[in-house]
Amino acid sequence: MPSAPDRATSAPTRPTHEANGARTAAGSGTARRETCEPQRTARAALTRILEPGDETAGRWLREMGPVALWHALSEDDTSLPPGVSPTKVAGLRLRAARARPAADLAAVAALGGRFICPGDEEWPRQLDDLGDGRPIGLWVRGAGGLRLWALRSVAVVGARSCTEYGAHLATTLGAGLAERGWTVVSGAAYGVDGAAHRGALAADGPTVAVLASGVDYAYPRGHTELLGRIAEQGLIVAELPPCDHPTRSRFVLRNRVIAALTRGTVVVEAELRSGSLVTARRALSLGRFTMGVPGPVTSGLSAGVHQLLRGEATVVTDADEVIELVGSIGDLAPERRGPILARDLLDPVAARVLEALPARGPADTAQLARESGTPHDTTQGKLFELQSLGFVQRCGERWELVRRANSADGSRRGGT
Repeated sequence: MPSAPDRATSAPTRPTHEANGARTAAGSGTARRETCEPQRTARAALTRILEPGDETAGRWLREMGPVALWHALSEDDTSLPPGVSPTKVAGLRLRAARARPAADLAAVAALGGRFICPGDEEWPRQLDDLGDGRPIGLWVRGAGGLRLWALRSVAVVGARSCTEYGAHLATTLGAGLAERGWTVVSGAAYGVDGAAHRGALAADGPTVAVLASGVDYAYPRGHTELLGRIAEQGLIVAELPPCDHPTRSRFVLRNRVIAALTRGTVVVEAELRSGSLVTARRALSLGRFTMGVPGPVTSGLSAGVHQLLRGEATVVTDADEVIELVGSIGDLAPERRGPILARDLLDPVAARVLEALPARGPADTAQLARESGTPHDTTQGKLFELQSLGFVQRCGERWELVRRANSADGSRRGGT
């Protein structure tokens, strides 16, 4: 008799259409669409079967829905649309036979993570701009809310073997963006990526690492400690299920997620054939802002950036110039402006943490966790999320509410 996980991964029943898989979550105080569990399980299985960014598979998914597609790949039937070689179909069916989505979902939950799908409250809707190439779902590790963090996010990417100049600029950009309430997104690679993440972490800000492997697969190995810090203070995101490994093609395809997730992409040092140029060009094709930091004309590591700047990319040299381009009017004002999102749009957990903050003075994370009835790690993640949205700010190791600009501030800006 099969074990419970094996029973959970047996061939599913055929679905009604995918659009019928959304439901309204009860008891949260706000209406939100969530993917029903059979569809979540099917999508989790499909991340083990299909390669990221496969637009043919994305078309199948759109036309058939996730449960029917999983059924078609799990069974020896002829319900798959035509146009794919028998060899490829056989390979997909071999992967389907090995898929254990219940075990994958349990593995990510054990890390304090989750698997989010299109239609979920946390799903970043800008990823839908990828069309049939959008992710089947995203494996997420960390306590922050991906959708809200991505609303004010910038990608900082560049050369793995960067110079001291490039590392310094990436660190400074990461810190400057984080200090101004923006989320720094990158790929956790050596060089520019790692420097940008470290800058954001040093500024006590949110950062998101988009991996070409599973969220529990530290790559590169030399960044194991960095990825651990990102999981604590930020988010690790991947299209691939737990324990899956990176490949050259997966690195390239990962870049489209970075480009689509963010408001804009900044390239800091890149050779003419650098993968970061793939991210920048994809950002351009998606209508996102694309920026480059110029370097010495004698440096091959700046040749790719200069090529971008001869096209449609914009020159930037610091965080203020980035925000001036991608942000809203007033984002560069020195006074804190208060929240950028209506309070009633916060998710219930973030709202509870916010409610626990005292009206005056700071409180530490442990106190807020007790007051809100929320686990310590979840509370910490929600505080970083609330910081990025302008509700709270750090006060040493503690947190306090951000005060709106008062009437004196308004009169000062209004003239004499």
